[in-house]
Amino acid sequence: MPVAEAGPEPASPSDPRALLRSREYLMLLVLAALIGVPVSAAAFGFLALVGELQPLIYADLPKALGFEGTPLWWPLPLLAVGGLLAGLSIQYLPGHGGHEPTAGFKAAGAPAPVELPGIFLAALATLCFAAVLGPEAPLLALGAGLAAGAVRMVKRDPPERVSAVLGATGSFAAVSSLLGSPLLGAFLLMEASGLGGVMMTTVLVPGLLASGIGALIFVGLGSWTGLGTYSLALHDVPRATPPTAAEFGWALVVGLSAAFAGAGIRWLAVRLKTHVERRRVPATVVMGLVVAGLAIAYAEGTGKAASDVLYSGQTALDPLLRHYDAYSVGALSLLVLCKGLAYCVSLSSFRGGPIFPAMFVGAAGGMLISHLPGLSLVAGFAMGVGAMSAAMLRLPLVSVLLATLLIGAEGITVMPLVIVAVVVSYVATVRLTPFPAPEAGHPE
Repeated sequence: MPVAEAGPEPASPSDPRALLRSREYLMLLVLAALIGVPVSAAAFGFLALVGELQPLIYADLPKALGFEGTPLWWPLPLLAVGGLLAGLSIQYLPGHGGHEPTAGFKAAGAPAPVELPGIFLAALATLCFAAVLGPEAPLLALGAGLAAGAVRMVKRDPPERVSAVLGATGSFAAVSSLLGSPLLGAFLLMEASGLGGVMMTTVLVPGLLASGIGALIFVGLGSWTGLGTYSLALHDVPRATPPTAAEFGWALVVGLSAAFAGAGIRWLAVRLKTHVERRRVPATVVMGLVVAGLAIAYAEGTGKAASDVLYSGQTALDPLLRHYDAYSVGALSLLVLCKGLAYCVSLSSFRGGPIFPAMFVGAAGGMLISHLPGLSLVAGFAMGVGAMSAAMLRLPLVSVLLATLLIGAEGITVMPLVIVAVVVSYVATVRLTPFPAPEAGHPE
């Protein structure tokens, strides 16, 4: 997400508004529109490749080898190979596989072209072989890198700030439909970047343009290929009931629980990462085996599919809510525990995004709490998604939107509860997170 540093070269350093009225800014918008087309097509191709390889490796391959279905032990070799490939990509290819996920969801500059193959391969090994991370961080890096590379092909030495804005435009286009709405992807990037005022508008306008064009490309390619848009979506959401006083009390509980759970996941992931970095390749293989073991333990203990624990959880949210009657309190408890630990282990060693696993763990936790008196299913589900997203992303506005837009029309009904849960989770997370050590020569 190369939007954290600056916008394009302003016409007047003291008046950024002059840029918005300039001819150069109009040219920037044209470039943003042009860049949005190939970048969004490349992002769609990446998601389509992952979407085809996941069932091929997990379901079709065992059948081709003579098994009647996927054996219970199948995740072990699956994630060992994924850990080996991810570890090799991170260790030996330029760019170290892209964004390091234990650092959280942060803005960063566009990667150099030489780093893109390593980011692509590390993400492919992570996502296809069922580690518990999502595609959003690799998509942002690939989109920014492709856009910045395209600018350099047009102009040998473009202004650094122009490259930064167009790189951000590539990120907007790459995630335009992933979260279910181009606007939600735009909010995600802008809140993560920390920009404000006129400079935010400077970056947001070309980003929104590329995001809208990217969404059209996703819809068109999804219709043409029959693959769909790979957007986050739920179907047949149960009807939400108006919030009650008891549910506002439960919002406090959900928010605090998510904050402590998120702090625990980050704390353990950071400490595991220090051991993984000492021997990257074999340690990543071991971490892959741990994820597989957690999935097998969950499947053995509940009789449910191991895929509930594997993967990011993006496509598993819909069946989790649709078949909520099939999950007992014990099954949900084991799911939260195993998925949370697998998420933590994956953060420490693989490469991918933190959004979808956080949403899934929060959703399962909210559904678990909804078995207690005074809390409805949809309210618990939505509050869990929002509170856990706030704990892991530390982006409160995006967390509210993720939870409420996800459940469609019912989101308006439960939005007050989600806001309370998100605010409590965010404030508690800030309190639980230690201050970073001050840099040398700078006051704390």
